[in-house]
Amino acid sequence: MWLVRKEWRELMASRAWWVMLAAIGPLVGVSFISAVRTYAEASGLGGTAAGVGEAFSPLIGVWAPTFSACELAAAFLLPFVGIRLVAGDAQSGALKLELQQRLSTRVRVIAKGGVLIAGWAIASLAPLAAILSWIAYGGSVYVPELLTVAVGHFLNAGLTIALAAATAALTEHPSTAAILTLTVTVGTWILNFIAAVHGGFWERAAGYTPTAMVAEFQHGLIRLDVVLTALALIAGGLGIAAVWMRLGVSVRRRAVESVAIGFVTALLIVAFSFLRPSWDLSEARSNSFSRADEQMLRHIDRPLLVEVHLAPEDPRRSDLERNALSKLRRVMPDLRVQYVSTTTIGLFEQTREHYGEIWYQFGDRKEMSRATTADGVLEAVYSVAGLERSAEEDDDVFRGHPLATPPRHADKVFYGLWPATVLAAAFIVRRRG
Repeated sequence: MWLVRKEWRELMASRAWWVMLAAIGPLVGVSFISAVRTYAEASGLGGTAAGVGEAFSPLIGVWAPTFSACELAAAFLLPFVGIRLVAGDAQSGALKLELQQRLSTRVRVIAKGGVLIAGWAIASLAPLAAILSWIAYGGSVYVPELLTVAVGHFLNAGLTIALAAATAALTEHPSTAAILTLTVTVGTWILNFIAAVHGGFWERAAGYTPTAMVAEFQHGLIRLDVVLTALALIAGGLGIAAVWMRLGVSVRRRAVESVAIGFVTALLIVAFSFLRPSWDLSEARSNSFSRADEQMLRHIDRPLLVEVHLAPEDPRRSDLERNALSKLRRVMPDLRVQYVSTTTIGLFEQTREHYGEIWYQFGDRKEMSRATTADGVLEAVYSVAGLERSAEEDDDVFRGHPLATPPRHADKVFYGLWPATVLAAAFIVRRRG
């Protein structure tokens, strides 16, 4: 406990943490005010209401853009806080004093990680203020989907903390650790870009990057493989940090142990990638087909092969993946999808005879369709499987929660009250020493 109290005092003395705390309020405020204003206009503010369904889903219309500010803070602000807390001990000599105590490096890393997560929880009061403001406006709140978004951003913060701790322990100077952390972050964005261009293995690997992970949580979807992969990466990063915090051990031994941790983490990630359980906690069931359709699809016990003749950068391919195939994978574990194209943009493939075709093969039966919508894909699947689609019940259709209310007083809360409160708290805490 003395170590936890020491790390907490280090956090309170960190200018980086106070800067992050002061900045996250206006960041959340910009996103929240813009999202609520757009939501209100779509609901009929200043005009006539003309929209239903996902257009009036608070998850998509309000919470996803609001919490995106937390993603920015975790990517560009939180690493400096983590590096300050880990590298500061080596710079000041406190690490040598800690090594004289009978505490394992795991305990020290866990103490630092726990304090950093607590600091992130305090910073998360900014989106909590947005939630309370939304409730005050009369907006609808569906707790499961809101908790899903929060869990996703806490996992993202944990990944950032683990990465910052590992780089700070590996390098001799905080600036080097900051550059290395930013390099890894940019590398994940490059991986997403390569996946969008080439697809295949790259597309599957990009599904485990922080950006893709947060996007799924912001749509109310929890995938067991993604959660376990994130936890494995967090444990691996903290494990490497613990290894390199042992100053009395030879560099060669620490390098070997780090490689071993990386190898075990990679094996765990590969094993977790075969897990298929997932849960759609969005109120609109935006990641799922209707319950009647899912029940029928689960009765298909033979493999279904889908051959898609679309290039990776063709917009129809992303629409097909987002609207139908991602939902189909959740209920049909024997689904196999093959993308066929000779170029990445598909511009000069348009004149080919079979470009744009989507073939569905179920046993000896094979049918072709060009539809990329959810209904079009379901009709093709039912047709090739010899099933008749049942009528969708009205109770299974999400009606939405329109709210034609502007973001009243939100600018005063996030641009005025929040920074003033943070500055006052920083003055009081630092004055007490």
